[in-house]
Amino acid sequence: MRAGFYPRLAITGIRKNGRLYLPYLLTCVGMVMMHYIIGFLSRYEGLLHIRGGDVMQAMLRFGSGVLAVFALIFLFYTNSFLIRRRNKEFGLYNILGMGKGNIARIILWETLILAALALGIGLAAGIAFSKLAELAMVNIMQGKVSYTLSVSPQAILQTVILFAVIFGLILLNGIRRVRTTNPAALLHSENVGEKPPKANWLLGLGGLVLLAGAYYLAVSIQNPVTALVWFFVAVGMVIVGTYLLFISGSVLLCRILQRNKGFYYKPAHFVSVSSMAYRMKRNGAGLASICILATMVLVMLTGSACLYFGSEDALRTRYPRDIVCEIDLTSAEGTENKTVDDLRERAEGILAAQGVDPSGLVDLRYGQVSGLLVEGQVETDPQKAGNSLTAYDDLHQFFFVPLEDYNAMTGDHRTLAGDETLVYGDTEALSGDILSFRGGPAYRIVGELTDFPALGGAVISDVVSAVVIIVPDLDAAAAPLMAMTDSTGAPMLRLHWYYAFDTNAGEEVQLAVADQLRDAFEGASGRVDSLAANRSNFFGTFGSVFFLGILLSIVFLFATVLIIYYKQISEGFEDQARFGIMQKVGMTKEDIRRSINAQMLLVFLLPLVTAVVHLAFAFPMVRKLLMLFNLTNLPLLLQTAGISVLIFAAFYILVYRLTSNAYCAIVSGAGERQA
Repeated sequence: MRAGFYPRLAITGIRKNGRLYLPYLLTCVGMVMMHYIIGFLSRYEGLLHIRGGDVMQAMLRFGSGVLAVFALIFLFYTNSFLIRRRNKEFGLYNILGMGKGNIARIILWETLILAALALGIGLAAGIAFSKLAELAMVNIMQGKVSYTLSVSPQAILQTVILFAVIFGLILLNGIRRVRTTNPAALLHSENVGEKPPKANWLLGLGGLVLLAGAYYLAVSIQNPVTALVWFFVAVGMVIVGTYLLFISGSVLLCRILQRNKGFYYKPAHFVSVSSMAYRMKRNGAGLASICILATMVLVMLTGSACLYFGSEDALRTRYPRDIVCEIDLTSAEGTENKTVDDLRERAEGILAAQGVDPSGLVDLRYGQVSGLLVEGQVETDPQKAGNSLTAYDDLHQFFFVPLEDYNAMTGDHRTLAGDETLVYGDTEALSGDILSFRGGPAYRIVGELTDFPALGGAVISDVVSAVVIIVPDLDAAAAPLMAMTDSTGAPMLRLHWYYAFDTNAGEEVQLAVADQLRDAFEGASGRVDSLAANRSNFFGTFGSVFFLGILLSIVFLFATVLIIYYKQISEGFEDQARFGIMQKVGMTKEDIRRSINAQMLLVFLLPLVTAVVHLAFAFPMVRKLLMLFNLTNLPLLLQTAGISVLIFAAFYILVYRLTSNAYCAIVSGAGERQA
């Protein structure tokens, strides 16, 4: 055989099967393009000049790894459709005298051609669109735009190596399948009769149990840290449960529809339901894949968009004032020489020098201790309280605030006896009127406060439930708890001074005041934060999550479109004979279109509806996870979830409509070809 024989056969095979290979090639091009763009942006030096850019680059490097794993799995999955459709052709080559080694050469050339096209077109598109992605990213980060086009050789090399490995593995898998398959079986692979499927009640029940368990976890967990721990467990349960339910439940659905004679014996339903019933075992797995991908897109878009558009709310929750100072008064390093009065005097001098008139001033001392609250008694010993994450629902952080500071801050004139207290926060866990600490003080609750805005999210967070205790004497309350130590020898309770205020000035003034306060408090253990300094970090973190969420959602949408398309194509070829027979006995093309529409309502809307149900049950857990980022804006989360569902549903239905035309073209021409 001449040297160009195998390349010509490979090119002819790709061209004649263009309906199958073109979407696959476009997906490979898209994967290459997205991987280059992410690799380019993760190395883009301009990000280093934007505050929060280092966070963005770290997130992009993580996204690059996620995309690499997904590309490997998904391209293997979609390549199986191509191999299945080419089995008959390869079997014919073998019967006509080609050895399996010759067929392997054809597969080798096909893979080389596809890899060259994918890498060439994908890298060219990636370089062209990388500037657009860069501009979008810089805009999200609120940085300065650069209009120079740059190329990253490192990103090109990394992309070429990754996809060379992926295409190499796909090649080896294709050769393996040819070498281990009987040629006669390849030739007649599409004509092998299928046994009537049976609904596996055990698998279906197992799927329902797994989904019910995952849903229960999602709606019952109240603590954000616990939600983070169980989130991936719930995701695994949903994935397995969805596959089991679709594989077994879809067969059961078809059987139920076939028993309904008024529904089944109609031209619009007869062919589609009967054909689906025979291939639902494989069809169910494809539908489950679409459902899982759709759920991933919805959850990712909802969470990342909510984080980005709610970043200002989260920032204000964590930093309720422009400047926040928190000094640890229990530290042994230098604090004894810097009393609260001394620290306050230094801070006031700096504000006066900067011409800043502070507003919304919060100036108070507090003691902080964590413990397990059970029936009104607090166990502060970490061994007895339980540091395992399963104890987080009962774990609380308690803040002792002196009555003197509370009255000065609020302007109230409340009085308390030595054993009395006012409480604020998660008071539902308190039982009765007594709050006692094992080995420490005990108080009688004489009232509950409706508001306590003094301490921000950096101190009181939604991660661990908090209770603020107003006590008549902070030193008396703190002394016995400070005498107790943990496993490191540190006191159980720590004393802090919290000093926060608004500057009513620009970001430059805020940054200057914060820097001078850090210098003034040098030697004292604690922190000085400014809203201006952390705004860029918040936008960097949340912007990178949002940007990465968009990129990965596009990749998952590629996958969803390709699976839907290949399902339509493969099912179209499988249904050719059935529709050909029905056209001979009087079925029109209009009847075929109605049958296809009925199939859409029966099958392809199931993944979309199920994905929306998954999102609805995951919503409480997503909300808890967002609390870890100080985002508590429920209306915003509801809006982003609703908009994400509407956009994805419109896209999903549009894709189905477009791909169903290919299915219709295949089956509607069956009668003419067979005539």
